[in-house]
Amino acid sequence: MGQEKKHIQEHCFVSGHTACSGCGQSMGARLVADVAGKNTMVTNATGCLEVFSTKAPETSWGVPWIHSLFENAAAVASGVEAGLRHLGQIDKIRVIAQGGDGGTADIGLQALSGMLERGHDVLYVCYDNGAYMNTGIQRSGLTPFDANTTTSPPGKKSTGNPTGKKPLAEICAAHHIPYAATASVAFAADVQRKVKKALDIRGPKFIQIHVPCPLGWRSNPALTIEIAKLAVQTGLYPLIEYENAQLTKVFKVTQPKPVEEYLKLQGRFRHLLKNPEELKRVQAVADKNIDFYKLKG
Repeated sequence: MGQEKKHIQEHCFVSGHTACSGCGQSMGARLVADVAGKNTMVTNATGCLEVFSTKAPETSWGVPWIHSLFENAAAVASGVEAGLRHLGQIDKIRVIAQGGDGGTADIGLQALSGMLERGHDVLYVCYDNGAYMNTGIQRSGLTPFDANTTTSPPGKKSTGNPTGKKPLAEICAAHHIPYAATASVAFAADVQRKVKKALDIRGPKFIQIHVPCPLGWRSNPALTIEIAKLAVQTGLYPLIEYENAQLTKVFKVTQPKPVEEYLKLQGRFRHLLKNPEELKRVQAVADKNIDFYKLKG
């Protein structure tokens, strides 16, 4: 068997797509798809993942895949799940809805909330790269505090994005769903454990995966995993799990690193490096996460 044929047979998301070098989202999609397996149907919101993985007439997906609008991947997945339930196939086929942070935390939030509220047996995966990367790097509800985007540029009266990340995992958990979690592409085994755990649970589930974007973050593509790891190690991106609205597990950070180690590797934060007062404000965000989630262990 040729290596190319073997690759296609062994993976549900394969190479040949047009993602940027070092794209964290493509790595995350591979991790999710391989755990889900062939008996899976996927709905995908408009965004980077849809664009680079399904350039007609080609596709990188080895499972049934449906392109939805920017805002309604969760609604389309709800319809797929309802159809499978009607056909008596819901126990044989898993349904995954996917979107970026903009298509999930902002314009797709009402469709996501509806899916969770109605109790559909769907796993929603949010690939969080911190901005609307596909349409010009505009800020989203998950853009980090003080980040430079095209709609939150630093200047004389601004130090970047004025708000913090929307607590999306908590918003989802507040629907009293069986499972909600955050993950990072830097910790592949943890991502796949959480995806497997979610797919083994009946009912609505949600996982938010941190996926660096070298283009939007103005970072070295070779440092994608290192940067993602630092987000966790500084406390800026806590890895947590909720079950039935209760926080049940956190990824411990034994010796948290200063946020500057994370920020200095990204051009979107370059304006902060000579601003000690603003660096203190970003450090305070990390410290608050460490204290709130009891990350030190």
